[in-house]
Amino acid sequence: MDEKTAELRDLFVDATGSETVTERQEAERGTLVNRDDASEGVRDLVAAMRERYGFSTPLDDAAYALVARGRFDDADDAAIAAAIRDALPDTDGDSDVDPADVDAETVRKARFDLHLVRESDREVDAGGGDSDPAFEYADLKRLTAAGNSIVECAEELDAQPDTVARYAAVARTDIASTRANDRFRDAFRDLLTDADIEGSLASDAREDGLREATEDIETDVSL
Repeated sequence: MDEKTAELRDLFVDATGSETVTERQEAERGTLVNRDDASEGVRDLVAAMRERYGFSTPLDDAAYALVARGRFDDADDAAIAAAIRDALPDTDGDSDVDPADVDAETVRKARFDLHLVRESDREVDAGGGDSDPAFEYADLKRLTAAGNSIVECAEELDAQPDTVARYAAVARTDIASTRANDRFRDAFRDLLTDADIEGSLASDAREDGLREATEDIETDVSL
């Protein structure tokens, strides 16, 4: 287990309430962000997104919070998946998730549930051995926003449906995030990347980001 995966694992164990948190976690406290300050906000934000959108994987809120942390710590999906797999046995059997089912693709789907798209997700691979991408991502996003199916997009872009489907998932996430004014993505970023901001400014930023991200849910409830 490399250092980054180990750190992510400890974060997940801490979030699930296990007693196996290591002393190294205390020593490394603050390397991602002020964890005590951010953890509750991240969990609240995950819960708000689950309520609003529903999630596509069986991972629980603690694992989703870890996915968000890993994204802003520049951990790749495979490393995040490894951290979750390694931590699951320490949750005393409370999780319904089989560690063998948690892989990089699971984490990718979870990231998209959280509106956390990487720029590399939008980089379309070359098709047929060419150096140029099989199609332009912007074109697929436009077609997806217009309500076209995977098959219709594939026909329009002269591309393989399987390839189109992979990037259409990215496009749908970008579209959903845009429709939410990128509030959830920005709230995660504010919670998990402001370790160098001190005093009330950091606290205010976290509170404002969470409030803006969840206010639509409160409006739906009141209606």
